[in-house]
Amino acid sequence: MSNVEQKAPEQARRSVFKRFLQISSRYWRGPGCGPAWMLTLVVLLFLFANIGLQVFNNAWNRLFFDALEKRSLDAVVTALWQLPWLVLATAVIVSGMVAARMTLQARWRAWMTNRVAGWWVADQRYYRLGLAAPEQTAPEFRIAEDVRLAIEPLVEFALGLISSAVTAATFAAILWRVAGSYQVTLGGQSYEIPAYMAVAAVIYAIVASLTAYAVGRPLVARVAAKNDAEANFRAEMTRLRENAESVALIRGDVDELSALRRNYGVVVTAWMRVIAQQGKIALVLNTNGALFPIIPLLLATPKYLAGELTLGAVMQVVAAFAAVQGALIWFVDNFVKLAEWYASASRVIELTNALDDLDVGSQMEDEQSITFTESTDGAIHLENLSLSDRAGRIFINEASVRISAGEKVLVTGESGSGKSTLIRAIAGLWGWGSGVISLPKGVPLTFVPQKPYLPKGTLREVLLYPATTAKIDDLALAAALSRCGLDYLVKHLDETNARWDQTLSGGERQRIAFCRLVLQKPKIIIMDEATSALDEGSQTSLLSLLDHELAGATVISVGHRPGIEEYHDRKLTLTKKVAGAAVTSSAARKRPLWKRLKTFAALGRAG
Repeated sequence: MSNVEQKAPEQARRSVFKRFLQISSRYWRGPGCGPAWMLTLVVLLFLFANIGLQVFNNAWNRLFFDALEKRSLDAVVTALWQLPWLVLATAVIVSGMVAARMTLQARWRAWMTNRVAGWWVADQRYYRLGLAAPEQTAPEFRIAEDVRLAIEPLVEFALGLISSAVTAATFAAILWRVAGSYQVTLGGQSYEIPAYMAVAAVIYAIVASLTAYAVGRPLVARVAAKNDAEANFRAEMTRLRENAESVALIRGDVDELSALRRNYGVVVTAWMRVIAQQGKIALVLNTNGALFPIIPLLLATPKYLAGELTLGAVMQVVAAFAAVQGALIWFVDNFVKLAEWYASASRVIELTNALDDLDVGSQMEDEQSITFTESTDGAIHLENLSLSDRAGRIFINEASVRISAGEKVLVTGESGSGKSTLIRAIAGLWGWGSGVISLPKGVPLTFVPQKPYLPKGTLREVLLYPATTAKIDDLALAAALSRCGLDYLVKHLDETNARWDQTLSGGERQRIAFCRLVLQKPKIIIMDEATSALDEGSQTSLLSLLDHELAGATVISVGHRPGIEEYHDRKLTLTKKVAGAAVTSSAARKRPLWKRLKTFAALGRAG
């Protein structure tokens, strides 16, 4: 492996750490950061109080064991009188430390989750991400779980490093003061090793840390691979749940189970590689755990036998050595956690980078991107509009169309000609292409997709979505439901336990979408196969809204079912060609006026 190849993973790890800190540290740098600093200060106060308590406990150990060695009852009683206060102080400080640390973790995670989730949802990035970066699987899991796994350990790592540095310095000074230097005679000459116990602790910690690093280095990549495998497995199960009805109807159970087992096999393989590597690290850690209590005893024994150290001093030195050594091998003890943290932080950074690229990409492609402007005449203008996919394959080539205010336009064409892509582009959801789209100033677009979205909540909130706080009386809601053939739902307006997205059929959901149009009276409506789940009579009833209740609205609809064309003024036909679909315009075959009046009269009698 070349030096460049060896450095690449290290540079990637540094990049992830740097990028994650750039984003997450804004918790202490952004507006309203005062509470963050106050909480951090409280955590640090408890941390230093805990270290001071350890120093006091170390001194108490010496006092107690010296009292035992001297067989002094008064000294033992004095030490025992201090014990309850030591226990009480330990309980209060350690409990306060845990509560403060967990509060900081929760607050920091809440801030980070709110930031990343807001970033993901804003400007339809949750939709555009699936188009621009389909490899970013399960972004919701990365926000909900990987953010937690990246934030919570980071607090512990920071506190652990601070505690280790202060503890190592404090107890090294105790070792130096209590154990002193050591005289070694070699070849008839005496040599003095100053602070020999502190030096031994440092050397031992360096050897243990380097050994653990060498053995555990591959673990980072293996944990990342395991997390990716688990994310893919979860995504496959989510895909099965979302398509449960289609799979069940075609009896695809066996194939889906086989695919799930294959994916889980990848998870198991990745887990076994992690386990094998953790086994090697465990060997190093357990060897270290067995050795380090013994080493300070062996080092202190000669001075104790020579009468230079009391039993209490030996116990104090052993405890101080353990504290120094434990602080200095912090990296060894936390290597596995660091690997797991890196894997989660990487997934969060991959998501934020992908979200960044959505904006950066649109800024860098100004010459090849779709430009949105405001029309001055209330019409919708498409000027030299070309649409392509990520690979550059052109769907629509240099189309120019004007749709007047109040005009009803039907978009037709064979499958794959770019009909749905065209309305996504008008909505600003399609980023690949060129040309100009001009929309009326200040007029929102209302979309009616083939599968309308029904949020959780009451039926009233479902009908008013997305303006769920709008004040519309029950009579208007009942009239809209009745007009769209859902009068039997009027009595369920305020039910709180119903899951309407699961209860209503596809046709009923499409009727709900038309209810929203009746209630909201939008100026511009864009429909994509909005009546595909309805029978012909229901379709006629709902499309007649375009002639009456919504007569003044501009409508662009995609569809191919019989009977749709007669409710539109004009038809745009997308014809596939090698260079991309061409758009031709023709007058729609509108129904005679007497038929429309007859339908309206029938609807009035039904109402």
